[in-house]
Amino acid sequence: MGKTITFGIPCYNSAEYMDHCISSIVEGCGAAADVQVVVVDDGSTKDNTLEKATEWHERYPDIVQVVHQENGGHGRAVMTAIEHAEGAYFKVVDSDDWVDKDALMALLEQLRSFVTFKVDVDLVVTNYVFEHVEDGKQRTVEYGFALPKRKVIGWHQIGHFNMTQYMLMHALCYRTEVLRSCGLELPAHTFYVDNIYAYVPLPHCKTLFYLDVDLYRYFIGRDDQSVNLDMQIARIDQQLTVTRIMMRAYHLYEDVPQKRLRSYMIGHFTLMMSVCSVISKMSDAPDARKNLDDFWHELMRYDMRMYSRARHGIVGTFTNFRGPVGERVTIGIYHAAQWLMKFN
Repeated sequence: MGKTITFGIPCYNSAEYMDHCISSIVEGCGAAADVQVVVVDDGSTKDNTLEKATEWHERYPDIVQVVHQENGGHGRAVMTAIEHAEGAYFKVVDSDDWVDKDALMALLEQLRSFVTFKVDVDLVVTNYVFEHVEDGKQRTVEYGFALPKRKVIGWHQIGHFNMTQYMLMHALCYRTEVLRSCGLELPAHTFYVDNIYAYVPLPHCKTLFYLDVDLYRYFIGRDDQSVNLDMQIARIDQQLTVTRIMMRAYHLYEDVPQKRLRSYMIGHFTLMMSVCSVISKMSDAPDARKNLDDFWHELMRYDMRMYSRARHGIVGTFTNFRGPVGERVTIGIYHAAQWLMKFN
């Protein structure tokens, strides 16, 4: 039996929590023979991540594959998992996250149907759930109204995505060949590359399918997580790097003919530019504001229409007020959104 899906699990000093992640997939699917799990040990040094991964391989040698590499960061580990993928479809699950058993079985059933009946679907979208450990609360991101349910569609059939509905990595299950042929490159030693992963392949996906199940459980609560606000401020240079790669991936108004996909992608890119703007204003780094201004000017030179949409739309305007008072207003708006939507 061929593999229906490969789950790539990047691990770096993950021994404390990786068992839960791997178990949720391997044992959650009943050790199904058409499932592959590629655990990438990204040069762990502080714990027994590699040994734990090897134990899983020894228990399930036909399902779990272990790859050890020198440390290259999350993006390089994802690329390595794609290289070793045998499944028709591919999904990333970070080692501190997990998947829901019932939703996993529903996804497998759907993917098996696509494979058996040779239905060409390039992207399957599922819901994900923020699991906030500090207060035990959850918030589900789902795509009702934006995507018709259980229907193979093209981009011309998608609806409007609101600010809380961007299709982040946690929601996406790509056809593996799309990832290998779309020119996807994730830079080494860089955080936030999941935004590239959720952006660059989209124009190469001709068909998509929305399965309305709460599959991915996204752990929020570790102090060293990349989405932690203090970490975001400290790594503003990496946020700029990722957003620059997204910018240069496409001249959206020229390269993406599907109007609704283009509108979605400019919205995602605008949100990234806005995050860069707000985090730069929070940073104490002496060159943070200059680097931000330089980036806006670079965008203006690269593509005036993308610049105008990102800078002078509603989101761009409210995240780029000038002067000390304007900056305080911008940061206040961000904190209000953070409290309301609990995204970090």
